[in-house]
Amino acid sequence: MCGIVGYLGSKEAYPILINGLKRLEYRGYDSAGLAIHNGSEIKQYKRKGKVARMEEIAANSPHEGTLGIAHTRWATHGEPNDVNSHPHTSMSGRFHIIHNGIIENFASIKEALKSRGFTFQSDTDTEVLINLIEDIYTEGAKSLSKAVKAALNQVSGAYAIAVIDSEDPNTMVVAKMGSPLVVGISDNEYFVASDATPFLEYTKRAIYLEDGQMATLRRGENIHLYNVISDEPVEPYIHQLTLDIASIEKGGYEHFMLKEIYEQPQSIHDSLRGRLLAEEGKIIMRGVSEYKAKFMNAERIIIVGCGTSWHAGLVAEYVFEELARIPVEVEYASEFRYRNPIITEKDVVIAISQSGETADTLAAIKLAKSKGATIFGVCNIVGSSIARESHAGAFTHAGPEIGVASTKAFTAQVAVLTLMALKIGQERGNIPKTQYLKYLHALSQIPGQVERVLKCNDENLIAIAEEYASALNFLYLGRGVNFPVALEGALKLKEISYIHAEGYPAAEMKHGPIALIDENMPVVIIAQQNANYEKVVSNAQEVKARKGKIIAIINPGDTDMRHLADHCIEVEETDELFSPLLTTIPLQLLSYHIAVILGRNVDQPRNLAKSVTVE
Repeated sequence: MCGIVGYLGSKEAYPILINGLKRLEYRGYDSAGLAIHNGSEIKQYKRKGKVARMEEIAANSPHEGTLGIAHTRWATHGEPNDVNSHPHTSMSGRFHIIHNGIIENFASIKEALKSRGFTFQSDTDTEVLINLIEDIYTEGAKSLSKAVKAALNQVSGAYAIAVIDSEDPNTMVVAKMGSPLVVGISDNEYFVASDATPFLEYTKRAIYLEDGQMATLRRGENIHLYNVISDEPVEPYIHQLTLDIASIEKGGYEHFMLKEIYEQPQSIHDSLRGRLLAEEGKIIMRGVSEYKAKFMNAERIIIVGCGTSWHAGLVAEYVFEELARIPVEVEYASEFRYRNPIITEKDVVIAISQSGETADTLAAIKLAKSKGATIFGVCNIVGSSIARESHAGAFTHAGPEIGVASTKAFTAQVAVLTLMALKIGQERGNIPKTQYLKYLHALSQIPGQVERVLKCNDENLIAIAEEYASALNFLYLGRGVNFPVALEGALKLKEISYIHAEGYPAAEMKHGPIALIDENMPVVIIAQQNANYEKVVSNAQEVKARKGKIIAIINPGDTDMRHLADHCIEVEETDELFSPLLTTIPLQLLSYHIAVILGRNVDQPRNLAKSVTVE
């Protein structure tokens, strides 16, 4: 889950590497480092902590050069410290490497290298890999690329690597297996990164490496892309990027998370745009249409995801079963493939991932695909591994999400999944025409309703946050399609404020959590005007009977919950199936404001990384 950056060209590498690390810091911020070739030797700087700490020591030291690699780390092997920081160097000091991923068989390789006289300075698997490369090189490999290729054929696990040689200022070798890697191409220069954000201002031309591919980048030459195992050349496919710099800057907001919360009217609109044609009474989704027969005849839909994406899948379960009338199972991707699941060719597997690189989700769909299931990807990144591995899919068009705690990606995922359920339900003849048109109209109103939720509730939420920022525990309750919203609200609070919080179906409160309720326990209750409303009011009365503090998400005109609750947050009424797109918004803001009051690092909460590319 680390971020890697590399540069080879005519410009000074240092500012490109530093700027790239800062843009990738959401991927890991335990430590950072860089290595730059000045034409005669490689200068290396690395330090525990954020990029800014490493920059302090590098800024006042020589760092000239036009070839360099850099890394921001989320620790897997070895605690975060200066020694375990990347880049890592081979024992002789000749070869330098940065690495995102895990080498699973590093221990046995390390012992073999020790028997041949190698010594190690760090606890990392990455240092083992670079020494293996050196060992192969000194044993007769005729080039760095051949040594890297031979080493990679001996390791198992995941990697995105970039390697440079202190005796060659004109070459970088990169490779990918399981972890993301993209190469940006401009005139006589190459950029390497975990995603495209580090080089957007320099080029919009990018090559996304596939698993099992490596590339040799040489100054003044075209990229040489080939297969790690067979050594067969691969014709590179150059993507034209559509991202812009403004989309990855804060734009005047204090935090990326706050910016991304306020971008949701636009991101939901963009996810619906061109697909939802309410006035024409139709939905256009090419991926669904291409695999219409699979959806029509599906005996089951399996949804896999992790974290927030899993919560989006839970919302989709309610919506798909209601509208499409197809049985749905929602699985944690991290558990799915380890329980020998029963999968057939009559199953459709929907894989949800913001980054499109989530390792557990990618492994799950590869298993399902091997069993004959149809894979439909829902992700945010064009060119990502899940997008390429899927038979078909739909991009969410949420735009870059830099804050580690997902916000706009969640609502964009729910919007796209809801569109899918509506389209499939209509194709299967499960939705009467008049009701279908009502659904389309209601969904088209959601972006405007989200905008009004954001305008009306911020000051109220700040006041609530100030009152409960000192709480040690929170309970979130919801029923039906808003139960997953309760889970997501609790997750957001845990992620960025470090306050313990749990989400529960409201009716399950009596089966355990009610024992925790007292005057010190804030209870967030999602109470929308729907078929479950009276039961939710009853649950709220049970909380009040035990002196719990109620924060209620209600609709305008509500009187029962307004009388019971200590605090009310209003969201406009919509169809129950679409309500998660509205009710989740104040929960995101509440978590944000509590975290800010507590002085937390909202965009980079401790121990978390944005793109989880290791299992």
